[in-house]
Amino acid sequence: MALGSLLALVLTGCAATSLDLPYYYQSARGHLSVMRQARPIDELLAGAELDARLRPKLEQARSIRGFASQELALPANGSYTSYAELGRRFVVWNVFAAPELSLQLKKWCFPVAGCVSYRGYFDRDDAQRFAQELRDQGWEVQVAGVPAYSTLGWFDDPVLSTFIHYPEGELARLIFHELAHQVVYLKGDSTFNESFATAVEEAGVLRWLAKRADPRLDEEYRRFAERRRQFRELLRAQRESLQALYESDLSDEDKRRGKREVFAALRQGYQELKQAWGGYAGYDRWFAQELGNAHLASVATYDALVPAFRNLLSSLDGDMPRFFDAVRRLAAEEKAERDRQLADLTQLDRVRRLAASPPPSGGALAPVPGR
Repeated sequence: MALGSLLALVLTGCAATSLDLPYYYQSARGHLSVMRQARPIDELLAGAELDARLRPKLEQARSIRGFASQELALPANGSYTSYAELGRRFVVWNVFAAPELSLQLKKWCFPVAGCVSYRGYFDRDDAQRFAQELRDQGWEVQVAGVPAYSTLGWFDDPVLSTFIHYPEGELARLIFHELAHQVVYLKGDSTFNESFATAVEEAGVLRWLAKRADPRLDEEYRRFAERRRQFRELLRAQRESLQALYESDLSDEDKRRGKREVFAALRQGYQELKQAWGGYAGYDRWFAQELGNAHLASVATYDALVPAFRNLLSSLDGDMPRFFDAVRRLAAEEKAERDRQLADLTQLDRVRRLAASPPPSGGALAPVPGR
């Protein structure tokens, strides 16, 4: 593919793009560097000199990749059939930015990807320099390392050293997530895209675990997943508190004071979670940063609509091809209609929670408020 085409296509999935040429250049150069290091997994496994720790992980990745197409109806192509050793912790660093008293993320617009709420760099120093430029303009900024990104099927994305040594369930989750971006990608709607891919990864991992029928593996993944759920629930609760604060009639100074209290409560809540987890410190890196609105808003990008997609899949008896067709139809709707349908699908979760909760003293379930 010509360089000009590459500049217009790379980083349109889980990493961001912009219109300035220096940014295009680093995107193209970084992606080409990754692709140059990719080697077919079958070829690596056939060699005698493969690292003993890497071999079983590549075998896992190959099995997961086959399962993705055969059992989940995810694309059957060359993606995740090769491996690239990068020699660094992350492949891309994403930069998120939000105002001081708002959870609305800054967006950057691009002809192919549409407007996206983050901007990705293959070099951490480049990301940090751009982040500082934004801070100097008054934005609150998060720089987040990313282990994988999707080129939406334009290239055969490789398995990367940045995630190959994840626990098996987490490895499967990531591959399913990135392949989902090749199925449906709605230009300009990061929350739709990431929530859809997250719902696919959830369903896919449960099926992968069922096929493996390994109690040890199942328990390992469920422990990871429960910690992740509790972490996201903690962030969601504090995000809602911030949203209510910012929408209130309080003065800016009172909002700043309330904001400090919310972030203090967030840190305290995390310490309580760590204690309940027996000291597990997997999220310490996230809390080691100077936290701001961008941190809470960026997490919402990945999970805000997951209940809607989860309910849609359930309503179709878990049929993945039908689910993908339904999501394509949703993506084709005008935004107002799409949002209405997603809200209706999300509402199902509330109905189920009410039905499962103990009845009030009168003995009957409380009525569900209308939309």
